[in-house]
Amino acid sequence: MTRWLKRGLLAIAVLTCLGIGGVIGVVYYFSQNLPDNTALREYAPPITTRLHASNGDLMAEYAGEYRVFLPITETPELVKRAFLSAEDQNFYHHGGIDMFALARAAVTNIFNYMEGRRLVGGSGITQQVAKNFSNLSEISYERKIKEAILAYRIEQAKSKDEILELYLNQIYLGAGTYGVAAAAMRYFGKSADELAIEEAAYLAALPKGPSNYHPVKDHDVAFARRNWVIGRMAEDGVITAAQAKEAVKQPLVAPNLAKAGQQPAPWFAEQVRREVKEQFPDVTVTNDGLSVRTTMDPALQSIAQRGLRKGLERYDRRHGYRGPLAQLDPSGDWQKEIAAIEPPDPGTDGAVAMVVAVEDDSASIAFADGASGTIPFEEMSWAGPYVVNRRSLEKPSKPADVVAAGDAIFVRPVKRDSKGGSYPDGTFALAQTPAADGAIVAIDPFTGRVLAMVGGYNAGRSEFNRAVQAVRQPGSAFKPFVYLTALNNGFTPSSIILDAPFVRRDNLVLGSGWKPGNYSSGKFYGPSPLRLGIELSRNLMTVRLANEVGMTKIAETARNFGVINEMEPVLAMALGAGETTLLRLTTAYAMLVNGGNRIAPVFIDRVQDRYGKTLFRQDGRACIGCSGDAASLDEVPLPPLETEQVDDPVSIYQMVTMLQGVIDRGTATSARIAGVPLAGKTGTTNDAFDAWFVGFSSDLAVGVFVGFDEPRTLGPSEAGGLISAPIFGDFMREAARLYPTQPFRAPPGVRLVRVSAKTGALPGAGEGNVVIQAFRPDTEPTSSEVPAVSFTGNNESQTPKTEAGKARRKIGGLY
Repeated sequence: MTRWLKRGLLAIAVLTCLGIGGVIGVVYYFSQNLPDNTALREYAPPITTRLHASNGDLMAEYAGEYRVFLPITETPELVKRAFLSAEDQNFYHHGGIDMFALARAAVTNIFNYMEGRRLVGGSGITQQVAKNFSNLSEISYERKIKEAILAYRIEQAKSKDEILELYLNQIYLGAGTYGVAAAAMRYFGKSADELAIEEAAYLAALPKGPSNYHPVKDHDVAFARRNWVIGRMAEDGVITAAQAKEAVKQPLVAPNLAKAGQQPAPWFAEQVRREVKEQFPDVTVTNDGLSVRTTMDPALQSIAQRGLRKGLERYDRRHGYRGPLAQLDPSGDWQKEIAAIEPPDPGTDGAVAMVVAVEDDSASIAFADGASGTIPFEEMSWAGPYVVNRRSLEKPSKPADVVAAGDAIFVRPVKRDSKGGSYPDGTFALAQTPAADGAIVAIDPFTGRVLAMVGGYNAGRSEFNRAVQAVRQPGSAFKPFVYLTALNNGFTPSSIILDAPFVRRDNLVLGSGWKPGNYSSGKFYGPSPLRLGIELSRNLMTVRLANEVGMTKIAETARNFGVINEMEPVLAMALGAGETTLLRLTTAYAMLVNGGNRIAPVFIDRVQDRYGKTLFRQDGRACIGCSGDAASLDEVPLPPLETEQVDDPVSIYQMVTMLQGVIDRGTATSARIAGVPLAGKTGTTNDAFDAWFVGFSSDLAVGVFVGFDEPRTLGPSEAGGLISAPIFGDFMREAARLYPTQPFRAPPGVRLVRVSAKTGALPGAGEGNVVIQAFRPDTEPTSSEVPAVSFTGNNESQTPKTEAGKARRKIGGLY
């Protein structure tokens, strides 16, 4: 008996050792390539980089996995308990594996296997975290073994709260979101601490199968699953029975889901992304969870977008209707054909429709989804026939002059008619997306912070940013830097310049000679005050002035203001034949309004990493007196400005007052706003290829550019004053309410004198046409006698031969 007992014990011991060895072997075998404790402790999930506007509004997100990290200490108790009730009620009481849940899953799987159903998992939260680490997704016992091993390691490496934190930030919750913070924003437009019971329950319902519980496509199933979670929360005491009863009555809606991926400022966001990547080359923008505070003012950005689109459409309509998108057969499968037409203005309320019938005063239309509508004649009366490079002069008299049955057209819903009356539902306007494009940018002239930037009509049709990437000739928008150079070299606003024919003879460069002309039908105005040369954009006065001052000095001014870094010293450059960008030119004008202090365009105020550590701050000035009790401060401390003076403040102020005359009396009266001091300059290149207006108020610099991406004429009689200046005016009319204006700031050493607008001398007795002009002391007019002409000759000096080839393509009559 003793011998058999010993043999039995020995057998048990051997089997035990073999079992332990087998378990060790199995653990060793399945542990291959699993993360160790060090990797688990140091693990940081990919986090979404978020761009914020200057007021904190979310502007854009970049993510490989859309995730916003939320520390467990900041995670609302309601959200934590909702997920525990739905996924692992015993999470805080087991060692990583809930044996009861596994046993229940095993029994369920026996029946599922016999009935051909999909096997279930039965994993707790730690195992689900392990699954995410192991990247295994198939339902198998091999995966379960690996998950169990990894779950044990996780429990050894991290506390329960840390594991739950990993889970709530790592778990995929559908709609491209990872983690509860991102899902709360994507589905409901809320932060996690703003979620209602039913909303938290819906998020907790998703881990079992996000693709099966879509709030729209799978609404009924998702609704039932959500209410099941609410019931579990009530059973676990997370909420009361009364709260549960009320929560299950609430509808399941995800109002923010349709907005996913939309960006309010796509060109601005892309510029910021590029700068972040350049400044932090080792950072992966889509994974490293940066928080970027940008300079964008959301209100100004919206004004800029509306203003540019309105201005481009206004220009486009002047040239007529380009016709239908396609011609369809009303008896065929036209709905499918309409659905296949790419929307001309993606992401807006516009849509493609087919004309079904044309009546005497309207047209009936139908859409791909079967909906129908009406276009009153009033909403298509603008659509005269399009003629290349000409304004449309022939206006339609009836709908049949514009559309025909079978036309595939682009329309927008419209609510009110031109008299302010209301249209019935289902009323549309004939629309057309502009063939030309453009850009607008607004800058704080004292800091360089870019407050708004729109790089085109619609980023959905073209991501090309015309504010920073389009390098074009500025035309007369460059002239202020010619006149500023003259003011620095002895000229005054009342200096008399001859407006008469000018010929530059240089056979090596120009053959028989270069003969620029004024825009106004080639007229010449004789001796005129220098101020009129800029107000009325007279080319001949500008060329004479540039010839006298010297293109080398003008090129230096252009370089100091950052307009053109390397400018050829040829006279055509004085008329804007060089090349620049809208952002650079607007920044240069901003330095005029700020008194000549150097600034650079700034898009980013601050960059923080995922932990809140500041990696970059744009304003690095020391703020003396800013620390301490704010209540004890007599006034708000102001850090000193640290800027470089790029030009003489008196000359700059003289230039500002002359540019004010451009809007008050000159080529940009279309931008004038009663009671608002504004200044700026139009610019139109040769044959109207490019239309510019760059201007400013006392605290805002704004630039507008319009042109075709493949350069060609904008049309006869088109100019910056007609196309771009009204866009500037529309923008400033709204912006002035946000950024109140004041008279332009005059530096010390300026004398303001009333002079004759016609002669530049002191006004004669009873003369009413006078302007206030700025002068240096002892340079102002002293009598009403017209000054002598300051410069009359051509000064036909040779253009350097080395510049000959480049000058051939630059010359032309720019205005």
